[in-house]
Amino acid sequence: ILGETGVGKSMFASILHKYAVEMNKMTVESPFIVFNCADYSNNPQLLIGQLFGTKKGAYTGADTDKIGLIEKANGGILFLDEVHRLPPEGQEMFFSFMDRGTFRRLGETELERKANVLIISATTEPPESFLLKTFTRRIPMVIHIKGLSERSIEERFHLIELFLREESTRLDREILLSVNSMRALLSYNCINNIGQLKTDIQLICAKAYADFVSNKKDCIKISSNELPKYIREGLYKETEHRQIWNRLIGINTRYCIFSKSEKRALFQEDNTSVNIYDMIDMRTHELKSKGLNLLELEIQMDKDIEDYFAKYIYSVNKRIDTSNLQNIIEPEILLIVDQIVSFSEERLKRTLSNKIYYSMAIHIASSINRLRQNKKIINPNINKIRQKYSDEFNLAIDCLNIIERMLDITMPIDEAGFLTLFLIYDEENVVIKDESVRIIVIAHGNSSATSMVDVANNLLGAKYAFGINAPLDEKPQQILAHLIDYIENSHVKSDILFLVDMGSLTTFAQEIEKKMNIRTKTIPLVSTLHVIEAARKAMIGYSLEEIYRETLNVNTFLHNEITRDKSEIERIYNLSIVTICTTGEGSAMAIKNFLEGHLQFDTTILQIIPINLNPNSNIFAKLKNISKESKIVCVVTSFKLDLEIPKFDLDEVLSLRALKAIQNIIDLETTYIKMGETLKNQLLNVDGREVFKSIRELIFRIEEELNLKTDTNILIGITLHIGCMIDRLIAGNTVICFEDKKEYIEKNLELYKVVKKSCESLSEKYSINISEDEICFIMVFFNAKDYY
Repeated sequence: ILGETGVGKSMFASILHKYAVEMNKMTVESPFIVFNCADYSNNPQLLIGQLFGTKKGAYTGADTDKIGLIEKANGGILFLDEVHRLPPEGQEMFFSFMDRGTFRRLGETELERKANVLIISATTEPPESFLLKTFTRRIPMVIHIKGLSERSIEERFHLIELFLREESTRLDREILLSVNSMRALLSYNCINNIGQLKTDIQLICAKAYADFVSNKKDCIKISSNELPKYIREGLYKETEHRQIWNRLIGINTRYCIFSKSEKRALFQEDNTSVNIYDMIDMRTHELKSKGLNLLELEIQMDKDIEDYFAKYIYSVNKRIDTSNLQNIIEPEILLIVDQIVSFSEERLKRTLSNKIYYSMAIHIASSINRLRQNKKIINPNINKIRQKYSDEFNLAIDCLNIIERMLDITMPIDEAGFLTLFLIYDEENVVIKDESVRIIVIAHGNSSATSMVDVANNLLGAKYAFGINAPLDEKPQQILAHLIDYIENSHVKSDILFLVDMGSLTTFAQEIEKKMNIRTKTIPLVSTLHVIEAARKAMIGYSLEEIYRETLNVNTFLHNEITRDKSEIERIYNLSIVTICTTGEGSAMAIKNFLEGHLQFDTTILQIIPINLNPNSNIFAKLKNISKESKIVCVVTSFKLDLEIPKFDLDEVLSLRALKAIQNIIDLETTYIKMGETLKNQLLNVDGREVFKSIRELIFRIEEELNLKTDTNILIGITLHIGCMIDRLIAGNTVICFEDKKEYIEKNLELYKVVKKSCESLSEKYSINISEDEICFIMVFFNAKDYY
């Protein structure tokens, strides 16, 4: 099997084994043995001994006869990964076994053994470059597996579907993946092929499961704004795949649902778009909470409903690609709309315009979907509509009868009031200007504003907010010029709500009002929640004053949420970078945004925390509190602080001189956190992730006993060494001798006692004997002077 790293060669071999069992070519008990030739490539003798077995005394340390993997694979499959690392003598022994079906253990001269084994090998290299011709000549079939970039989007979709169903089985729960998350997974640059795709899916599922068990979510649900940045970038790459997405997923889909009991993904309809029913529910609740009596409420709702319909008809025809209406709405509902329009035109003796046809189609689809979900349809103005437009209302009643007859459902009379308004607006041929309040976000950093806007627009399913980034090296006048260009080029005439972070950006609104005669309001210290709330209100059609007031209420919500959930949120992260300023958290936040725009990191692992330094607070106490929840990898500040952790000056960061060093720290720390996955792929005889947990506990005990803190580089070395040691000892391989062992133990007796005692838990858990030689090798990692 040929293919790049991560294309799924091992998975393909495993599937071949399952297929052989299903086709009764092998039994359920038939073994499937995996061996990576790279593990012992530096020791050909040990490698050949692993494969063919060894006779006692074959080489120094071979104390007993040992069965090889060929014997273990008898009646099944032996999968040789990275076969190009098999030495020539091993290849010769293999093609001899292929020819005759017999072999000898290493060190045996007389006894010949037999085995019936299907050999599958895999390599990332051209076979002719590394393997003997006499070996490759005996291979009857070569299969090339494409990399992920060579596969069609349909194939990638089914791989994602398979991996999510596997995670659903492992977690024993349904997994809901948002449609934008699926689109991101379908298009992001997955450089390490199928192996990385599977690992990435496992990581995002683990994060969603953590949110579920901590009661942050009521189910295992994955949204695009929670994806790592490198995956989320897939949303903005492959727009030409939109038609294929629509065929695989469906335009109206909100979530793809994966379950162990379903072989294919199920789809949950998108009910997030704001419709007349949502608007009525929200406005009725808001007006009642303000103490309006029934008459006042009716007057206000009458105005809101009429305004909504005017803007709704305009916005639907502006946003919807009418040529693809059949992709958005079920054919059965389109047939109903056709009949309603035809029937209405005959009764009214006039032709209904296309804009009414499209708007009515979207509305009827929404109302039918609402009834199917057992949700109520309430029209608070039905009596007024009935009296004012009696002819159209009676026609709408007959239209309801058409829907009931064709779908066998009961339509509430309230719906007739809404259908009446479509007929009225068409007759009056109302021309509506786009007067929706514009939401413009401006924030310091290379991508701060656009990142918040992307999240809000994706969640709301419409581009109502616009972001302008303000890099720290650009002057405020330049940013203001960009803003004016945007307003002029976009022909913005409506009111504008500015959401900004701090500083001179808060004064831009006054400049716009003076120069362009546009009404504005400004809210500082913007967050993503502010953007979502403001854009949502603008979509519904709220006035500038209402959006301003409602968005300000987010501050109260944020304060309560941060106070209540701060410890829970911080506990998710393993690593943190702290930015410290004296001018308040706003400046530290600007540095945070700058770092987020220039550094690459997994947002589920590392967070950047802005804090302020002032005379009334103990900065070291703050840092200590943060370090209780996550490891601080570095601090960015202009102040001289006596810290053991790496510290970078502000000018080093802003001039980009320090970014490479910070990135190296992040990469190193992230590598260690992901060591469990590394060990999983490296170890043959034990679960790598479980071993990683055991090793972390062992290191923690040793550090605590010796009162030391080990460098991350050394931690990675310790973890790899101990993981491979456990794997080697479980397999029964020979212990490697430590030179001058007794003298080394005597010189480091205290360290020896601590390491030996700490290793007892490993010996007991994995049923292995950790010798004094092995303990000495582990001691070296903790003995700093041994490195010099």
